[in-house]
Amino acid sequence: MKSSTVLISGASIAGPALAYWLARHGFRPTVVELAPALRSGGNRVDFRGQTHLGVLERMGVLDDLRKVQTGGTAMRFVDAKGRKLMEVPADFAGGDIEVPRFDLSRVLYEQTRNSTDYLFGDSIAAMTDTSTGVDVTFTSGIRRTFDLVIGADGVHSAVRRLAFGPEEGFVRHLGYYVATWEMPNDLGLSRHSLLHNSPGRMASIGGDHRDPSRAGAFVVFAAPPLDYDRHEPDQQRGIIGERFADMGWEVPRLLAGLRDTPHFYFDSICRVDVPTWSRGRIALVGDAACGATLGAMGTGTAIVAAYALAGELAAADGDHTVAFPRYERLLADFARRCQKGGDTTGRFFAPRTAVAARWRNRLLNQPFLMAMMLRTAEDRSTNIELPSYP
Repeated sequence: MKSSTVLISGASIAGPALAYWLARHGFRPTVVELAPALRSGGNRVDFRGQTHLGVLERMGVLDDLRKVQTGGTAMRFVDAKGRKLMEVPADFAGGDIEVPRFDLSRVLYEQTRNSTDYLFGDSIAAMTDTSTGVDVTFTSGIRRTFDLVIGADGVHSAVRRLAFGPEEGFVRHLGYYVATWEMPNDLGLSRHSLLHNSPGRMASIGGDHRDPSRAGAFVVFAAPPLDYDRHEPDQQRGIIGERFADMGWEVPRLLAGLRDTPHFYFDSICRVDVPTWSRGRIALVGDAACGATLGAMGTGTAIVAAYALAGELAAADGDHTVAFPRYERLLADFARRCQKGGDTTGRFFAPRTAVAARWRNRLLNQPFLMAMMLRTAEDRSTNIELPSYP
């Protein structure tokens, strides 16, 4: 059974990490990715605590990631005139090691490309789970059968939709939306971000850690579920322009940069709750199973979950009926504790009232409260004992 074929949907983080461990254990992984190549751009992602770093070290990628780490970004909240109200230190958001998402994806791909069959520019259109395998039809028209299929395709997982049901049954909107994009660094910012609030809104700009001529914009705003097409960026740009048109501060500059940006991201702040992470020969890993848009340490959880899922399959000699339940019992509580950090992310960045924003600033200007929040994040990221798989 260790020579079983495993199809993984998604080539961002969880997918290549899972492919690495499956190949190490003797499986034959295939990764299918809708994008024509590795996705460029993206936010910075972080790892914190010995659990995250220990898995990265076992994978042999920790030194490579240290070479491209950003060192974290201090977040300075300012008023309309640019006066500092409160500052969050770099290690609050950056953890022990912070890297650009694309660099992490690239390192994982380079570590697996010789042991994994990557299918870029394709996706899963249909699946049929049988007693002997999963019959898969790709959007390209190709049909193949795999012993197992794993959804590592994020919060809006296609595998979850096909095997478990519509997204509405598993993804809960948390009352906010978030967007990021690249733009020129006209303000001459260095290794910090400036953030400005009005009730229910936050706008931010920070310098690029490598290219001083570039900057990253980041906005959050409160809103009920909006009706928009996730695949129409111009429509999403219009939503941001409408929501922030009257905000002031440096927001006109940010909106001007939004018009011409090559890299743009927009989504609701939400969380994924799937009661059971597997059905038959199909399972979920990372954000597809237990994700949240922001603040839930999803990247670290995905790396840990990939290690555990592959290890349990190896320990069970490829028997998914044994491995999938063991994997979920091991990871579920840990992942859901980490998820809790995402529940309050929107309210942290964009309090709905001016009074709430003042209280946030006053509390986080207290060093002992900031230290307590850092300890809480550390505890959540390390509160698991991982087996050493053969």
